Amino acid sequence: MNPGRAALALLTVLTVVSAALSIASAPWALGQPWLNFVFKPLATVLIIVMAWPRGRAVPLQRRWVLAGLLLSLAGDVALLWPQQGFLPGLVSFLLAHLAYLLAFTRTQRLAARWWPFAAYAGVAAVVLAGLWPGVPAALRVPVLAYVLCLGAMAAQAAVLWRCQPADAAARRLALGGALFLVSDALLATSRFATPLPMASLWILASYWCAQACIASWLPAGVASAQR
Repeated sequence: MNPGRAALALLTVLTVVSAALSIASAPWALGQPWLNFVFKPLATVLIIVMAWPRGRAVPLQRRWVLAGLLLSLAGDVALLWPQQGFLPGLVSFLLAHLAYLLAFTRTQRLAARWWPFAAYAGVAAVVLAGLWPGVPAALRVPVLAYVLCLGAMAAQAAVLWRCQPADAAARRLALGGALFLVSDALLATSRFATPLPMASLWILASYWCAQACIASWLPAGVASAQR
């Protein structure tokens, strides 16, 4: 096997194992909180390691995707303390979505296709309408700002796909944006509305799949043309 592919395969296995151990830390599984403190940040670090050598032919996209991943790592660490860390985590992920949005707009102008923005606006409105009564007054402005940034990021990811429908990386990117919205909608539902059974499984599995899809959008190697 090619050494590069072997390293990628090993990193992928380690990421999946780390994610599984973090998810299994929940009370409904192993009930070992220390696993979450170790393996939740580690799973994101491993995705960053996989993304690091990618995208060198597209330095602006690479810079902002890596910034988004690092900000996501900061958010992961903050949310290890769900109460005290919720607002810092929210801000970290808001900035991560802005970084991703900057990366995506280096490839296509913002809202180059209008319908993904209209579709995600509708989805965001429905989710917010269901959650709004349970959102504390002090968090309503940050939550609204977060949803706007998340929706714009996911919509722009879909724009890239629709502008390059045959591009497998663009399809993965659009899937990543959608999965990020699903993950955060589940997290918000569990926090502000109704606790979900096995919540960490659905929230974290969709979250890391989203991050992996976004990271893999960066082209491998150094010979790819500027997008």
